[in-house]
Amino acid sequence: MDQIRSFFRARDVLEVDTPVLSAAGTPSPVLESFRAVYRGPGVSQARTLYLHTSPEFAMKRLLAAGSGSIYQICKVFRNGEAGRLHNPEFTLLEWYRVGFDDSQLMDEVESFMRHMIPQAHQPAEYHRVAYRELFQRYADVDGLAATAVDLQDCVRSRRIGCPAGLATADLDGWRDLVLSEVIAPQLVDDVVFVYDYPASQAALARLRPGVPAVAQRFELYWRGLELANGFCELTSATEQSRRFALETQQRRERKLPDVDLDARFLAALRAGLPDCSGVAVGVDRLLMVAAGKDDIRDVLAFPFDRA
Repeated sequence: MDQIRSFFRARDVLEVDTPVLSAAGTPSPVLESFRAVYRGPGVSQARTLYLHTSPEFAMKRLLAAGSGSIYQICKVFRNGEAGRLHNPEFTLLEWYRVGFDDSQLMDEVESFMRHMIPQAHQPAEYHRVAYRELFQRYADVDGLAATAVDLQDCVRSRRIGCPAGLATADLDGWRDLVLSEVIAPQLVDDVVFVYDYPASQAALARLRPGVPAVAQRFELYWRGLELANGFCELTSATEQSRRFALETQQRRERKLPDVDLDARFLAALRAGLPDCSGVAVGVDRLLMVAAGKDDIRDVLAFPFDRA
C-alpha cells in the first residue's frame, strides 16, 4: 500500500476515509449489496444498512464539499460474486481528479500502472480502442448498433454457453457476454483502454454528444483481465435521479429487492459537483498482475470460503 500512497503523495492527492456501512445501497441491477441490521441507540426500530459496493457516493459528497482531488483504499462488498476473479469482499482503490476529463485520467492510470508493475512486465504500449471498434475488430459485430439477436448469433457461432437467466432482449447483457467471452480472451497479449461505451452503460458517467451518443467511460484490460473502470463524472442531479429510477425499474423487472436510494448523494449533486473524472482499480487483481497469478485466491490470505 505504501507504493500506492507514494504515487498520490507525489501528485498532492488527498487520502480520505468514508463509511463502509451506509444508509443507502446501489440500485444497479448488476450489483447486489450485503445488508446489515442495526438495533440500538439512535433508532426507534431496527434499521437496514448496506455494506458499500464502492465508496463512490460518499467520495462525491466530499468532492461537492470542496475536498479537491481525493483517493481511498478500502474494503468493498458485493453479494453473489465469487470465483477465479471475484471475492465477495475485496480491496478497491478509487480516486477522483478535479478538472480531468476521461482522456487525462487514462493518462494517469497508465502512469499509475507503470509505477506499480515492474518494468519487465510492462507492455510496449498501452493501446486505446473505442468500444465500437473493439467489437468490430474482435467479434465482427458493431458494439453500438448490433441488436440482441446479432450478439446472440455471435455467441452461438462460437459455441459459447449462455448463462442462465440472461433474457433474450437484454441487449447490454449480451454485449457484456460478447466482451467477456469472445473479445477479452483475444486480448491476452495486449494492454488496452476501451473507451466510449454505449450510452445505456453510462452508469454514473457523462454522455459524449454524437450519433449515437456514447458514455465517457473507459475500462482497462490488462492482457484480458478487467482491471479498472473509469468515468468522466455525471454532475446533473436531475439526470442521475432519472437513471436511479430506471435502474430501480430494471431491478423490479428482474425480481430483485428494492434498495434505499442515496438522497444525500443526490443533494450533493444539486449543491454542485465539480467537473471531475474518477476511476476504480481492483487492488487484488492488481496484485495478481504483479505476482503473475491467474486466480484471486492466490493473493488473498483468507478468501471467503476460508474467512
